[in-house]
Amino acid sequence: MRSIGAMVGDKGAGLEDFILVGLGYAEGDTPPYSRRRDYTPTRNGPRDTEPDESGRPTLHGEAEAYRRFVADEVFPFVDAHYRTDPARRIFAGHSYGALFGAHVLLTEPRMFERYILSSPSLWFDDRVMLERESRYALGHTDLPAKVFFAIGSFETVKPGSGDRRYYRTRDMIADLRTFETRLASRRYPNLTMDSTIVADEDHLSAYPVAITRGLRWALPPRR
Repeated sequence: MRSIGAMVGDKGAGLEDFILVGLGYAEGDTPPYSRRRDYTPTRNGPRDTEPDESGRPTLHGEAEAYRRFVADEVFPFVDAHYRTDPARRIFAGHSYGALFGAHVLLTEPRMFERYILSSPSLWFDDRVMLERESRYALGHTDLPAKVFFAIGSFETVKPGSGDRRYYRTRDMIADLRTFETRLASRRYPNLTMDSTIVADEDHLSAYPVAITRGLRWALPPRR
């Protein structure tokens, strides 16, 4: 992302300058253990999840604790050390990271002004985020956020295709379309959404294109 920001940004000519804050996995944890625990909203992870190489049982469902860590520790630290604009924070995440972004969006949407959600794992726990969206709608009349969705064109099911990049059972494009449609149906006055399907890309290869388009969407150069 830093390289994309430098090349596409072109010293402010292509993108507005921004401060990039990257949060690594927890010290002492393997990356899979840390991301499964911190980015997922419930304990009900996939049954076929392989045991962690550390020997510890796989743990899911601490997204809310991680959200509070970002709000209570990361934000104050960054604000104290850099020339920030707290009203213009942008979240960017891919896969489980975008699932975590969806959790933040439906928990405390004003934590970020804009959300770049790339290939969100909305399938998690039998599409629990769709249920969370319905629950949010019951208690709120607005969702103040700007959201950019992106997903690879291979992240769907195409029966009869011999291309191994298509999924066999998991239709992430359909899940994302359902999520978008439900959000749009609420007619929240301060929610805006943009969405794109990245042609000829799969779950892993879509991200560089998605984040490039997301940055252009979120940080157009000031004229």
